[in-house]
Amino acid sequence: MAEPNAAIPIETLRLENGLRLTLSADRTAPIVAVNLWYHVGSANEREGRTGFAHLFEHMLFQGSEHVAANEHFELIQRAGGTLNGSTWLDRTNYFETVPSHQLELALWLEADRMGRLLPAMTQEKLDTQRDVVKNERRWSVDNQPYGSWWERLPALCFPASHPFHHSLMGSMEDLSAASLEDVTTFFRTYYTPDNAVLSIAGDIDEDEALRLVDRHFGWIPRGNGRPPLADMSVPEKFGTWLRELVEDDVAVPRIFLVCRTPVFGSAGYYAANVIATMLGTGRGSRLHETLVRERQLASTATAFTFDLAKGTDLLVVDATARPGVAVEALEQGVADVLDELRMNGPRDGELARALAQTETDFVTSMQSSGDRAEQLSRLATYLADPGLLNDQLARYRAVTDDSVRMMASDRLGPDNRASLLYVPRTAGLVS
Repeated sequence: MAEPNAAIPIETLRLENGLRLTLSADRTAPIVAVNLWYHVGSANEREGRTGFAHLFEHMLFQGSEHVAANEHFELIQRAGGTLNGSTWLDRTNYFETVPSHQLELALWLEADRMGRLLPAMTQEKLDTQRDVVKNERRWSVDNQPYGSWWERLPALCFPASHPFHHSLMGSMEDLSAASLEDVTTFFRTYYTPDNAVLSIAGDIDEDEALRLVDRHFGWIPRGNGRPPLADMSVPEKFGTWLRELVEDDVAVPRIFLVCRTPVFGSAGYYAANVIATMLGTGRGSRLHETLVRERQLASTATAFTFDLAKGTDLLVVDATARPGVAVEALEQGVADVLDELRMNGPRDGELARALAQTETDFVTSMQSSGDRAEQLSRLATYLADPGLLNDQLARYRAVTDDSVRMMASDRLGPDNRASLLYVPRTAGLVS
């Protein structure tokens, strides 16, 4: 295992077509991770055409000029590798981990769909994947207990005009209205090398990797420009305690209580992220200790940050009630935990434990080529500097008891809370 303070080797450059490339060699195992981020997500969708970013995640596995539908999966798996993709509010990513001698295969597949997707795009493929996405929505959102939380929560926390407000999955109506021309335009606008970051980590020779990237991606032309996002700014605080109560087919209440916090990468982000660790990571966290073990209001209670880099980040407490516990009691219990930290600051040794957990998680994740490539792409996309990966531990270590106390006092109060409350349908709505 690498030493916690050892610098991770990072080389970064741009191709002439604007593609940002980051290389990080680690020859401890004969594997390599290829990670491609496009700086496009649901925030880039226009009204009436929501769900395009997620639909595109599916479309990009349906073949390109030289790759048949689903052949991308078959070729990578046959080579002994793994792959997937995901969509978020402001990015879409695709990634493969393969034996190092198969690096060129992964690069060729990614380049072929970046540069040659449209010749293989058909109405039949669009119709098929539209139905797949609709079924995914039915399964993961509409018919899943608490499944709507991850689209209701941004809608509660961001105003209707904000790019993060609408559903990542998109509405059924918008998915039905998507035409082949709409999809083609979206691809030409956002799936271009100058809107992408390619990170390669693992058992590589940097010169050879650069040669392969230039060979497979260098010919792809730049895009013709992208429309700017709408104003992403919001006030630092909600200003009042927002609430949305949802009747759902669930057995027990569940609460998502959110506070606005500084954006990913900012100085304040690290204090807020440490607070989330104090509150909700592990059985020794405040939420577990107070709500699960002592007061027995919750069966589970965690906290995390969304890690948003635009407008505001969100610190989220997620707690599920024990049977027989009312949603009001659960919400008050969560508020009590926040108030205790807000008023009294960290307990003795609490910050040190949170920082140790964070450092352990970070160092462990950096042993994975896939996780390393993912973080390099994240920093390159959001902050334009993948080299910041080597500064992360120092930034966390700069968090002090005073900075935690100030952040908690400023951002965890009743004037900066939004509660998404789920109750069993048979319980009726509470006031």
